Amino acid sequence: MTDRNHHRAPVPVGDVVPGDPPVPITVWPVPAPHGGETMSNAMGVRLVYNLTHPSDLVIDLTEGPQLARAVIAAHRRSHLQTARAVGWGREPATLIVTGWPVDDASPVEFFVRCRASLMPGGCVAVLLPHGDVVLPVDVVIAAKRAMLAYLQHIVAADRPPRRGQQAQLDIHTDVLILTCSATETGGADG
Repeated sequence: MTDRNHHRAPVPVGDVVPGDPPVPITVWPVPAPHGGETMSNAMGVRLVYNLTHPSDLVIDLTEGPQLARAVIAAHRRSHLQTARAVGWGREPATLIVTGWPVDDASPVEFFVRCRASLMPGGCVAVLLPHGDVVLPVDVVIAAKRAMLAYLQHIVAADRPPRRGQQAQLDIHTDVLILTCSATETGGADG
């Protein structure tokens, strides 16, 4: 006789914000950024190609030319570098990329501005130096207060994991992907 007792699935562990389901974590094997820059060229290329389509608008709030190079190579459009000084423009963007912390506003105010500047389904990519376990939680909480949903966590590491070997990742950057996916009631998914 077979046991017909139904067991509940195990409760997921590792959620960043208590009570919210965990988001997918992806490892990107890309080089670390140089000092004073937000990302490497490879990181810029991965962000642009994975999160946008040709002719989409990207708002670049990063330090260094890496994202601008990726935007040009991928035939996207952008408000590049000077966006901090003169504003983000009136056209909604598909992707906003920023380092952290932001200088000109509180975290919640910054994310409210991001949400207002995004197309529905658009994303904000927040690049954080790896190491502070509390910082990603603070960023996600601020984003949720601004009605952005936490979509994905990307871990950038210098060495890719090798099949059959214990992973020894040299993690340098955490990338939090937040989205502006409004529900019919006006709230945010996630």
